[in-house]
Amino acid sequence: MNKKIELQDLDLKDYKETWDYQETLFRGIVDSKIKNRREDAGLETKNYFLFVEHPHVYTLGKSGDMSNLLVDQAQLKEKNASFYKVNRGGDITYHGPGQIVGYPILDLDNFFTDIHKYLRFLEEVIILTLSGYGLKAERSPGETGVWLDVGTPFARKICAMGVRASRWVTMHGFALNVNANLGYFDLMIPCGIRGKAVTSLNVELGKKEVDQAEVKTKLLKHFAELFKAEFV
Repeated sequence: MNKKIELQDLDLKDYKETWDYQETLFRGIVDSKIKNRREDAGLETKNYFLFVEHPHVYTLGKSGDMSNLLVDQAQLKEKNASFYKVNRGGDITYHGPGQIVGYPILDLDNFFTDIHKYLRFLEEVIILTLSGYGLKAERSPGETGVWLDVGTPFARKICAMGVRASRWVTMHGFALNVNANLGYFDLMIPCGIRGKAVTSLNVELGKKEVDQAEVKTKLLKHFAELFKAEFV
């Protein structure tokens, strides 16, 4: 089993271009697995982890409700934002500057074949990272992602998640608000969940800006420990 993960930091990159790139990497892994099964080729399947920051964009998952986007195309244009329907799970979410987006494109046959466990591990990576900043982050029952003050009137989401998996190969991932412009969340019903607020790490820490490179280092450390993986 190959537990090495190729790390790529794409910096600021258009959502659709990144989605297409994810699909290319995803398809390469799936094709290797099909060849191994059909021809007993013995090919080692690769794993990737992409860090990226997107220009303002709203994406709607397969089970999403279009009414959760509260603006039309003209208003999106005014906000310099784009919109895509995508092939991940979940409802609507927002990506933009100041947000760390992580796309693990893994062959789970190299780790464990359990999507529920995979999602819980992704959440745990975020929870452990935020703990390093003195924040008690939690899961919210029935709501994928990572939250603060769960079970109180002040519950607020700090990290959204949505994944796709086929033949135990994953794509899409998580979006952690670090220095995000929270005003953009007002243009949608985040993840289709009404009455819940959204927050960002800099807001919670009372800082103008948090060092995103430092956050990425912490995320990778916890990811490697949980998945017993090595980044290369």
